[in-house]
Amino acid sequence: MNEKFNLALNEFMHVGIALLLIIALVSVLTGLVRAFIPQEKLQKRLAKTGKYSGLMGALLGIPTPFCSASMVPVSMGMIEMGAPFAMVFSFLLSAPLANFVVVGFILGVFGWKIALVYFLIVFIGSVLIGTLVGKTSIKNEVKLININSKKFSSKPTVTNCSSTIIEEEKQNECSNNTKEKHKSSSCSTSTCNEINEKKSKYKEALKFGWSLFKRIFPYVLIGALISAVSTIFVTDTWVQKYLGNDSPFAIPIAAAVGVPLYLRIEMAIPILKALILKGMSMGAAMALIIGGTGASLPEIAIISSMLKPKAIIAFILSVMLMAIVGGYIFYFFF
Repeated sequence: MNEKFNLALNEFMHVGIALLLIIALVSVLTGLVRAFIPQEKLQKRLAKTGKYSGLMGALLGIPTPFCSASMVPVSMGMIEMGAPFAMVFSFLLSAPLANFVVVGFILGVFGWKIALVYFLIVFIGSVLIGTLVGKTSIKNEVKLININSKKFSSKPTVTNCSSTIIEEEKQNECSNNTKEKHKSSSCSTSTCNEINEKKSKYKEALKFGWSLFKRIFPYVLIGALISAVSTIFVTDTWVQKYLGNDSPFAIPIAAAVGVPLYLRIEMAIPILKALILKGMSMGAAMALIIGGTGASLPEIAIISSMLKPKAIIAFILSVMLMAIVGGYIFYFFF
């Protein structure tokens, strides 16, 4: 019992600290983007994506090597900037599944063919699902994103940057008399304004990041607790017993089992490689990877800080659909 408790405690500490650090970093970065990129210009760009919103969201997910939990601050920023829901939903699906780190791990362990098929499944799935969901009433199932932060003005700020320089000048080489010449000068108004504006933007970026972090923080702790409890009940032995066979029925089970797990891809892939060598099908392995990486319970707990229940259910079902479809593709062709 003590051993299981220690295992759960270690998992809680590891997952909790890791997620808090990542989310803190991403929250600040989101604040910086919001502060230094003109919001009106960005909103117009996002609005112009139109029918390609799902594709844009999925593409944005590729260079982001984080789990979906840490993508919540970015998604909140996108929503506040007026991004279409199709883009946000596709991004949430693509970021943890199609990012270059996950694909790189799969490439290194399973080879380029499996890595390519995996990428196509999760990327195309993210685009299609995000686009379809964006056309339904689920797009309104978003919690109010109301983070207080003043808007930045492009108008110059009047500041008092004048200084007085006192110079002593000799009248001539033969004279011992000196006089003080008061010369009034001022630093460049534009330079002063630029410095003050940058300081203001950094301050507002940190303020915005802190507001995001405070909003997500409780959900991170809930997610870490769920992950800790799951380590007690869903062990490697359990996975091998129920999923470590070549049955096609193992695929939907693997997709469902992946949800309560918090699969760190660097640990999951080597374990699954060993299970495949012991008889587990490639289809079940990939279903487990997609399900566990895309929609684990800890991540769902954190995503609930921005999505309402219907949208969360749609998110879970979307990941499970990709996991099952992808699993059967690998099962029949590999």
